[in-house]
Formats: sequence, structure tokens, C-alpha cells
Amino acid sequence: MAFDHANGSEEAPLVVSFGEMLIDFVPDVAGVSLAESGGFVKAPGGAPANVAVAITKLGGRSAFVGKVGDDEFGYMLVDILKKNGVNTEGCLFDPHARTALAFVTLKSNGEREFMFYRNPSADMLLTEQELNLSLIRDCKIFHYGSISLISEPCRSAHLAAMRAAKEAGVLLSYDPNVRLPLWPSQEAARDGIMSIWKEADFIKVSDDEVAFLTQGDPANEDVIMKLWFDGLKLLIVTDGEKGCRYFTKNFKGKVPGFSVKTVDTTGAGDAFVGSLLVSIAKDNSLFHNEEKLKEALRFSNACGAICTTKKGAIPALPDTSMAKELITKGK
Repeated sequence: MAFDHANGSEEAPLVVSFGEMLIDFVPDVAGVSLAESGGFVKAPGGAPANVAVAITKLGGRSAFVGKVGDDEFGYMLVDILKKNGVNTEGCLFDPHARTALAFVTLKSNGEREFMFYRNPSADMLLTEQELNLSLIRDCKIFHYGSISLISEPCRSAHLAAMRAAKEAGVLLSYDPNVRLPLWPSQEAARDGIMSIWKEADFIKVSDDEVAFLTQGDPANEDVIMKLWFDGLKLLIVTDGEKGCRYFTKNFKGKVPGFSVKTVDTTGAGDAFVGSLLVSIAKDNSLFHNEEKLKEALRFSNACGAICTTKKGAIPALPDTSMAKELITKGK
């Protein structure tokens, strides 16, 4: 393999992931509604935090920047980051707000529905003044979602962090992670997500998100190209178990996925993104080298697939040997 996804060292380039970390409460039985569920399993969640852990599990180096409550759950979450080798210098504890909670239903096919408790939660109260800008300026890739754009003061902090990263020559990575229940309306979600679209160097969206953002058919390439802009280095569309499609200025194509027994899709996209960021941080020539990109995407597809075979996000994130094993089996 061109990528040595061996256990990383201090020398691995730093990826900073920005945004929310929360507790997911997942029913202990799949296929029931929240009302019907008899019990819930407590799992750490929040896409940017999942990505930070996905990176360290694959031997990369990551930091998380965000805010949790000064409460038991907040300390538990930051402790999980530390245990997984994530730099937590950018983590803050808010004395006045709770750590966010999400109750997640797993439908019988492993897909999810969410009910959030954030009114307001600590992650929404991060201010520009509290940002650890030196950490952000020193990284190779700055990764973020769109949930941190929903309300102030976090939105201003998010925009300031992006500006600082861009001015320092850092690559910007965006996975919008659409969560409609958190936005005031569908239009607000679409406008908010697109408001920072053209700042990114690299964007990953799911086929469902393409449909939502363009209001077109994600199977149609012309529809996907509505999301392309001059200056974007790489656009990835994930198609669930079918794999993913990739678009750069000079080439495009698709990489098939892996067939696994899906239990819970939570965190699969984050496992995919984390592994791709490890690859890009090591060698960003893959924006221009199709063979290298396809190899990295095969690895990312394997990581995403493995993540769906266990409940929860962080506990299900794979290490390198698991992903390599699936790739070998799939050949």
C-alpha cells in the first residue's frame, strides 16, 4: 500500500476537528421507536469528535476543539478523547450549560432518527475569544461540520476558526452532516450549510445530503456538479454500502463499497472521513493522483463498512489492521 497506516507517531501531521461532542442514547434493541424502547445504551457521539478518534485509531494525529458542559457527561467525553490519544488542549467546560444529549432510534435496517436535547447545550456557547487559535494555525487540516453554524455565539467562533486556518495555509475539510431537527427550517439548514460551501478545499457529502442540498437526484452527475465550485480540490459523495464517488478538477470515478452485516450506521461517515483525512494529511498529492486517491478511498470505504457492524460510533471505529483485512477479503 502507498499509505503506511501503521500506528502513527508524534510526527504524523495534525488534523484539528472542530464542533460538537455529545452523548448518544441508543436503544438496546434495534427496530423500535424511542417510546417503545425499554432501555438505552450511553455512547459518546458528535461527528467532529468521532472523526478525531477515527484519525487516532488509524495511527494519525488529531485534536478536538469544542465545548462540553462542566458535568459528569462532559468530563466523561473529554476523558474518552484522551484515552483515544486525541489532543484536548482545545476542549472547554461550560459551567452554565449542560453537555448535549441525543436520543437515537435505530430502525430495523440500521438507519437512524434523532431527538436532541440542546437548549442551549455547552457546544453552542463556544465563543471566538475561547478558541485555541495556535492549535488551529499549526495543523495540516482543519475539519468541521455545519451544526456549529446553527446558533450564536458558536457560529462566529466557527467562522473565526476557519478564517485563522485559511490564513495559515491550512487545508479546510467540510462534512456538513445534515441534522434537520436542529435547524429552524429546511431552508435555514440549506442556506446555513451552503453559506460556507466555497471556503472548503475538500467536501464529503452523502447521497441523501446531495438530494437535500440540490433538491435533485443524487444518481445524476449533473446534479452533483451543482455542488462543485472552482477552487475545490476534492468532492466525495458517499453512497452507503455501494461505496463512493469522487470528483476533482481533472478526474472523477467511483470506488465500490464492502458488503458487511450492518447493525448501526452511526459513525460510518465519520470513520470514512477520518481515514481519508489520515491519508490526505500524509500525502495530499492524492488530489492529483487518481490511483492514490482510489486506494485511499478503498481504505475509507472499508473503515466506514466496519463501523456499521457494531453499535455506537466511537466503540465501532476500526483500526488499520481491521480495515486491511476487509480489503484483502474483498479482493
